[in-house]
Amino acid sequence: MSETTKFRVLITDAIAQAGVDFLREAGAEVVESFDLSPTQLAERIVDFDALIVRSGTKVTSPIIEASERLRVIGRAGAGLDNIDVSTARAVGVEVRNCPGANSVAVAELAIGMIIGLARHIPQADASMKAGKWEKKALKGLGLQGRKLGIVGFGRIGREVASRAQALGMTVLVNQPRLTPELALEEKVQLRDLPDLLAEADFVTLHVPMRPENVGLIGAVELAMMKPSAYLINTARGGIVDEAALLAALNDGTIAGAAIDVYEEEPATHSALAKHPHVIATPHIAASTDQAQSNAALAIAAQVAEFIQSDAGNIAARLSLQMVPTELVIPHEATDAKRVARLAAALQEDGLLANPPVVAEKEGKFIVLDGATRTTAFRELKLPHVVVQVVDPNSEDVTLHTWHHVVSGDSVAGLLEALSSVEHLRLTEIPASAVHESERDERTVAVLALEDGRFMLAQSDGDSDAFDVLNAFVARYTDWGNVARTLTHEIEQLRGAYEGMVALVLFRPFQPDDALRAALSGRHLPQGITRFIVPGRVLRLNVPLEILRSTDSLPTKRRWLDELVKEKLNKQRIRYYHEPVILLED
Repeated sequence: MSETTKFRVLITDAIAQAGVDFLREAGAEVVESFDLSPTQLAERIVDFDALIVRSGTKVTSPIIEASERLRVIGRAGAGLDNIDVSTARAVGVEVRNCPGANSVAVAELAIGMIIGLARHIPQADASMKAGKWEKKALKGLGLQGRKLGIVGFGRIGREVASRAQALGMTVLVNQPRLTPELALEEKVQLRDLPDLLAEADFVTLHVPMRPENVGLIGAVELAMMKPSAYLINTARGGIVDEAALLAALNDGTIAGAAIDVYEEEPATHSALAKHPHVIATPHIAASTDQAQSNAALAIAAQVAEFIQSDAGNIAARLSLQMVPTELVIPHEATDAKRVARLAAALQEDGLLANPPVVAEKEGKFIVLDGATRTTAFRELKLPHVVVQVVDPNSEDVTLHTWHHVVSGDSVAGLLEALSSVEHLRLTEIPASAVHESERDERTVAVLALEDGRFMLAQSDGDSDAFDVLNAFVARYTDWGNVARTLTHEIEQLRGAYEGMVALVLFRPFQPDDALRAALSGRHLPQGITRFIVPGRVLRLNVPLEILRSTDSLPTKRRWLDELVKEKLNKQRIRYYHEPVILLED
């Protein structure tokens, strides 16, 4: 599409005029039509190339499927929970947003809420308007030296931290991917969620709305907080269990809360919003002139660029690439028998159904999910393979670390077996040192022994830590029986595993650990990491004969583009926005 060709954009939630002007200057015909019912929107969308919304419009599957012309949906804001991303991607419609546009605005409201809670500003204002002078009753808290707990340390969390530090607050952070180096750089302290809740004077939430974050703060978590503590939520309704929060406020479990988002909006009848110990605002965190202008311009630019560039090739819309198999390397070990079985099954089916998910770095494609399949493709001597490329540091991608339950004859027998691992140092540590020890990069694991002791397993520094880790896991796997668990408390496992002698607690691995291992020619042991990747493309069904052919890579890439285009037109690709785990791997 040339720059002079008109494209049509429908805007169904009001955005700043700057964004509308940008689109028109870029050659778009812009129609603004607000308060459309789902039926009305489905009828109107058939005539438009692009749709721009904020949080008010729900872009459901029937609306997306109503138009074959629609090519991109833009969200003038961060969250995508009001858009059926799965359906959009499945029919080849791009979805764009601008998560950084409102970060400062949201952070400013969170800080304002903290100050309002600490100094009882809403109550003082109401008291004065009622003709009262309640100076003694409204004694507040000073913020200097207080502890602020930030749950979620993305763009907004970091903006909150810098402002809180300027007020003299100590910042505690709960964020799975926050490395010790980054924590030092940002001058924050890492905490597990229970520890953060127990220590903080104020807890502010800045995590995205994902299935695993629904009810993240419930009755159990609120009970961990200090009775004098306050909770702030400017993230998403549903992250906090509103019934549990209301009960906690009523019985004095916590001192108060500030809420900008709700499970159901508009929350005009919310008992939580009306509570005397709550500062309530009507989802206004991003509602500043600067934030709205930034969001409108950012999404307008993305939509215009996407339409005018014709979106590149079709396969790239789903992050699919045809690449040389030799450049695709697993980050974890594989089991030779499982590889052989899968290679035989693939050969019989004659299809690559589900592309491995990879991260691209230093000219390599590092497998995040699909190690067994990738190794099977190598066994079949396929020169090329189709992969799905994702950003491992995206907020949507999570990495789980599994722990190991080891069963055998005795604790002494396990320790004796491990003593033969070269360059491994075992040291007894107190229970209070476990969490801190796990964060040390030399740490291989912490062993919670059945007899109540804790042993720190570390590399002695004379050998690569990945080599020591693999030798360590291989040794106790040969010695006894091993089961995987996400539980990190040995007390919860007592009685569940016959002959259990130890729970092996691995330090929480980060995506960079996996990439670093693969690029160094090493790997992590099989089965202790699991990348959870939303947006999986499944049932692509590429014939192995295409991958095996002697055609050039550019020729195969053009073939892939045509395949994806055809399948999208017939809606025969399955795109899963929610995380999917393939058990074959």
